[in-house]
Amino acid sequence: MNTPVNINIVNEEIAKSGLKDLGKATIREIVGLVNKIQNISGVKYMRMEMGVPGLKPPKIGIEAEIEALESGVASDYPMVDGVKVLKDEASKFVKNFMGIDISPDSCIPTVGSMQGSYAIFLLCANLNPQKDTALFIDPGFPVQKQQFRVMGHKFESFDVYNYRGEALREKLESFLSKGNINSIIYSNPNNPSWICFTDDELKIIGELANKYDVIVIEDLAYFGMDFRKDLYHPGKPPYQVSVANYTDNYVLLISGSKAFSYAGQRIAVAAISDKIFNREYPYLTDRFGCDKFGYTFVLRIIYSLSSGASHSAQYALAAMMKAANSGEFNFIEEVKEYGNRAHIMKKMFTDAGFQIVYDKDLDEDIADGFYFTISYPGLSGGELVKELLYYGISAISLGTSGSLRTEGLRACVSQITSDKMPVLDERLKMFKLNHN
Repeated sequence: MNTPVNINIVNEEIAKSGLKDLGKATIREIVGLVNKIQNISGVKYMRMEMGVPGLKPPKIGIEAEIEALESGVASDYPMVDGVKVLKDEASKFVKNFMGIDISPDSCIPTVGSMQGSYAIFLLCANLNPQKDTALFIDPGFPVQKQQFRVMGHKFESFDVYNYRGEALREKLESFLSKGNINSIIYSNPNNPSWICFTDDELKIIGELANKYDVIVIEDLAYFGMDFRKDLYHPGKPPYQVSVANYTDNYVLLISGSKAFSYAGQRIAVAAISDKIFNREYPYLTDRFGCDKFGYTFVLRIIYSLSSGASHSAQYALAAMMKAANSGEFNFIEEVKEYGNRAHIMKKMFTDAGFQIVYDKDLDEDIADGFYFTISYPGLSGGELVKELLYYGISAISLGTSGSLRTEGLRACVSQITSDKMPVLDERLKMFKLNHN
């Protein structure tokens, strides 16, 4: 069979890797495997396995960071709770683009949302000994579950595919009614399926968070990137939808990585509801020596993990948020390129006989965005990962994300630039020819 990559090379490297089932391989394991195959074969892969930004970082951020470095901030430790200008602009950003009021005090810079999620997961796991388990609404970001495994804390999960709309209420209540859930975790838009919860669904989550007194951790890594709506109107609707409209029990993780294309500097903000930030949880005292949620998050956990976020990167994010708040920087327009790529790539795959796995938001076609999901009739997720490797295409299985649609793969569009589109199309046509 004629394939772009020598089949023997692919098979030999898979055997050497020790990966028995590519459907269970992590993102980084697939990255390492593809790097080796690429080096030996000399064939450049169409890299869809890792969600890295594929756009240039904004000059606004770079120039602000350079200015901060030249002013000497690199020699100073930042305050653990963040520099004032970032806290102020983050508070305004949440108000301008979500319509939510959060004070600057409750906006805490973190070393990417990965650190923010780790710290919040750890904190929520210690709020009440009877509530020792977190709940993931899947599919979700696989590494967040890895964080739980590292901490040794419990979690449960369910695939939301069959529980959209009002059906979500009964499903959530089946978990929450047991009394052991401390937090609910999801991303919106979703990694990897790119489903976007509706306002009605977020209302359900918020109402149940109030009823059962659990914290909702809303991962907004892809802030404003539901491109079916124009979400750039500072201070005016439509806003990024959020559970924060329906409960005070929330933490918003706002990353600089994707929406601002600033992933390399590892900067984000955890925006915590003022009510939760200042709330006292008596059980925290035994573990951390203090009982306030916000104080513990900042001066016990973030302080222990990193003593704060990069000083200069905080000024970069502050500058980008300030420009967005003032109407000078339409960050959403900047990242619409991802939606354009997804639209083109989906058609290439479906023309080659693939199917879109998560294809609907209720009765609406799913948005084109940073990710989409694919399957091929008759192949499991692991088999499809392997088969695509022969064609110089890499992706990860949905099985690693908590999805029950284990025949599917997650495809990330960020590294498939316009000059690579013809190559991808050619390889998919060859795939179709060989699989007729």
